[in-house]
Amino acid sequence: MAVRKRPVSNLLGLAVLGLLLEQPMHPYEMAATLRERNKDTSFKVRTGSLYDVVDALVRAGWIAEHSTERAGRRPERTVYAHTDLGRKEFMSWLDELVRTPVKEYPSFLAAVSYLGALGPERAVQALRERIARLDEQIEEARQARTAVLDQHTPRLFVIELEYALTMAEAERDWARRIVAEVHDGTLTWPELTTKEGREVWTDQDETEDKTTHDRTEKQQA
Repeated sequence: MAVRKRPVSNLLGLAVLGLLLEQPMHPYEMAATLRERNKDTSFKVRTGSLYDVVDALVRAGWIAEHSTERAGRRPERTVYAHTDLGRKEFMSWLDELVRTPVKEYPSFLAAVSYLGALGPERAVQALRERIARLDEQIEEARQARTAVLDQHTPRLFVIELEYALTMAEAERDWARRIVAEVHDGTLTWPELTTKEGREVWTDQDETEDKTTHDRTEKQQA
């Protein structure tokens, strides 16, 4: 299934549309509400970017000015609400994102593809530090989830915290396994050797076999 091109593709736009299902809001209130609900773990919430997204949604006809409000001596704030088109597009966009897996390019995956270049000792050190930081993030996520649920918020409304927690635990457990495999020798580490005038990766077992073969030849000679 092909992913449809939309006039607004920034996922922060999805968050704005989701909030406006509840009630009309002004952008500052949107940003504050997203942070209060820990949605900044799912979306990159920056006030400047949020205003840009709101403008893009207005241009697309997905949201429109609902009213203006003033608090004390503060400047007037524009309150936005869904249009009929915006509500329809939100449902379509959300449905597509749930249904259709898309190829993503996480930075950690990119780094792992070159893990061998660090060498076993440095790779283990880096993974251990990542594990420690993931442990902290996991504990914070657990506390945040518990705090929200203790307020009798339906689990469905914070299910993204559950997903993020599961993914972080899986990544941490994988990193632990790799560290253990490096230590017990299950994960062999190739070495850079010169072959036919160029550097190539040679499997550790191949290197050991070649060393044994060379030693045997010398003994026979």
